[in-house]
Amino acid sequence: MFKRVLIANRGEIAVRIAQTLQQMGIKTVAVYSDADRRALHVQVADEAYPLPGNTSAETYLRYDKIIALAEEHGVDAIHPGYGFLSENEDFATACADARITFIGPSPDVIRDMGDKIIAKEKFVAAGVPVVPGWSGDVTIGIDALKKEAAKIGYPVLIKAAAGGGGKGMRVVPKESDLASSIEAAQREANAAFGDGCVFMEKYITRPRHVEFQIFGDSHGNVVHLFERECSIQRRHQKIIEESPSPALSPELRTKMGEAAVRAAKAIGYTNAGTVEFMVDADGHFYFLEVNTRLQVEHPVTEMITHHDLVRAQLIVAAGGKLPFTQDDLRQQGHALECRIYAEDASRGFLPSIGTLEHYVPPAGPNIRVDSGVSEGSQVTVFYDPMLSKLIVWGRNRDEAIARMDWALARYVVMGVTSNIEFLRTVLNHAEFRAGRLHTQFLDEHKITAPIAAIPDEALIAAALAGRNGVASSRSAATHDRGEASVGPWQSANAWRAF
Repeated sequence: MFKRVLIANRGEIAVRIAQTLQQMGIKTVAVYSDADRRALHVQVADEAYPLPGNTSAETYLRYDKIIALAEEHGVDAIHPGYGFLSENEDFATACADARITFIGPSPDVIRDMGDKIIAKEKFVAAGVPVVPGWSGDVTIGIDALKKEAAKIGYPVLIKAAAGGGGKGMRVVPKESDLASSIEAAQREANAAFGDGCVFMEKYITRPRHVEFQIFGDSHGNVVHLFERECSIQRRHQKIIEESPSPALSPELRTKMGEAAVRAAKAIGYTNAGTVEFMVDADGHFYFLEVNTRLQVEHPVTEMITHHDLVRAQLIVAAGGKLPFTQDDLRQQGHALECRIYAEDASRGFLPSIGTLEHYVPPAGPNIRVDSGVSEGSQVTVFYDPMLSKLIVWGRNRDEAIARMDWALARYVVMGVTSNIEFLRTVLNHAEFRAGRLHTQFLDEHKITAPIAAIPDEALIAAALAGRNGVASSRSAATHDRGEASVGPWQSANAWRAF
């Protein structure tokens, strides 16, 4: 097993990876930008080294600097987390050249799965259902492209061959919009990924986004760890995930799981990954893409299977066999995850920048918070404004929703605007509770939520706490040995976490 692992990331995922590494007795090495020099992931690591600069391009995307630090400090392996360099084939190759283990799939697999056209071709050959579409040279002329679109049938979806996150994507409802949509998608894809290649697919109306966690090792073992429903999205980005999916029957779950494993075997997949599908209203499913990394929402799978996916990643990367077989795996209960962002849902999810003056995550049975910040942390313009992920488990979906709503109501974020009240509004929508989800859910139901007003009691308590030196919430939370809990914070209903 590895002795020292560098985490080439920041925020909550860097903190989460460090926890497993330290539990396994592995030294953790963090890297940080100037803006992150006091960040939580730096504080929890055994060692931390600077990447001069603030922007991602200057720091967390500079794999030459990261590998140089790894070599200088005797690192055995690098864990890329998600985002940044996690799906960069050149980074994985550079790690191999430096004799440092990249904790993820091979560079060849990353390259092929990073190109959605190649990925689709491979899975067609493997017998995995795919969305009808067309790929080729878009310079053939607009008349020829219109003929191809007509064969597919409107509406069609223009997608970037590289990248994701909704970049380089346009829905085309009618023929007259095709030329301008292709040009716009190409411009955006080229700006975001340096690759303007696009292709066309049939646009499936109101689909569900259901993904399967896959895992492979170098000994030929491949399994799936069931599905995650990720249909609640804003700007093509997930904000609520859950498992099991309320849409899947046992038969459909088995069929999709087998397709995911078949896809993984077809490309020789190793380590953790995700096969993403769209599911239509009639229960037909279609391959969407493969994410060649650990997903943001992996805690949902950990909660229902009771397996540490980061630990499994390390075992496989070190050359070991998967620590579980398909027969070992069971879905137990129901898990939900909400992504907590510093953003204003009432203003188009505009990021909210500032200092976390008070920050108190909820705590209780079957509640998990993967946080990348603490009280006093800065939310800057340089990085994604996600503060944490709140994950809960229940014996069934209704219990999980009730627990999530309870936890969100007790999640205290002061100093920046958060999406907490927006998430509560979604959870309590009748259609969400009924499990009738799809990727256009938020747009169709026009869900909005007012910014939660801070109770007067909480403001008074904050003033008194500052004046009288009342212990912080973090220290107060340790008063579970029988001491009486005192101070003004206890009078503020949902803000009692203070």
